[in-house]
Amino acid sequence: MTQERHLRPLSGWLVLIVELGLWGCFAYAVRLLTVDQVGSAPNGSPPHLILLGVSVVLAFLLMPGFFIVNPNTSRVMVLFGRYAGTVRGDGFWWSNPFFTKTVVSLRAQTLNGDRLKVNDKVGNPVEIAAVIIWQVNDTFKACFDVEDCIQFVAIQSETALRHCASSYPYDADDDQISLMRNTDEIAEHLLSELQERLARAGVTVLEARLSHLAYAQEIAGVMLRKQQAAAIISARQRIVDGAVGMVELALQHLSERKIVEFDPDRKAAMVSNLMVVLCSESAVQPMLNAGNLTP
Repeated sequence: MTQERHLRPLSGWLVLIVELGLWGCFAYAVRLLTVDQVGSAPNGSPPHLILLGVSVVLAFLLMPGFFIVNPNTSRVMVLFGRYAGTVRGDGFWWSNPFFTKTVVSLRAQTLNGDRLKVNDKVGNPVEIAAVIIWQVNDTFKACFDVEDCIQFVAIQSETALRHCASSYPYDADDDQISLMRNTDEIAEHLLSELQERLARAGVTVLEARLSHLAYAQEIAGVMLRKQQAAAIISARQRIVDGAVGMVELALQHLSERKIVEFDPDRKAAMVSNLMVVLCSESAVQPMLNAGNLTP
């Protein structure tokens, strides 16, 4: 047996009626043995003793067989070291009183992993953590193929997260998949690897998402300056591209409308002034040439 097998127990209410009937027989036999009745057999006759003994033995044998299965839980039945089956239906049931009944939860469970320090694909130390939602789908594997299902999930999840983090760079400038920019792809990779690792324990991974991602503390400052420099360069490039377009448009309009005629030197001076005004980070103060005053 390498997988789960469903077991159909008897209704607990039906067996409970039988149980109450046996206790009724016990009470009836006790009365016959303690109260004298005219024309009846003498007290302590063998039929009464047999009824008393059989009802007591059967009543006590049936009692351990009752059990309750709550919603989204199951009971794994083992008879003298052999797997008998799993009861998944919720309700009040009865089965062989010699069964060992182990409760296995079928609810979705959340693993909020600790922050791990690992090296990404290019060797940068990063801190990473993940939230994993999982549930048991094969109770036989969860109980008998691994020693502790919850501990197995925690250890394998940490291993899978470390491997996933070391397979990609934290950030990439080209179209390469990175931990920071491609969170959906990283989550799919992590989910696939977790499902492969946890299949041995009969566990299905419902969702896996990164809950924390950052550079390690020892290089966080350096990487922050690098990101700031990249952002400044990108912003400068856009400013310069926009300024060049605006200067070109201004010269074109002035030339088409024949407002001002520019020689090469004056055009170069105007382009220089406009680029300074448009690309400057601070407000530019205009200077007016009012001409020279002569006596």
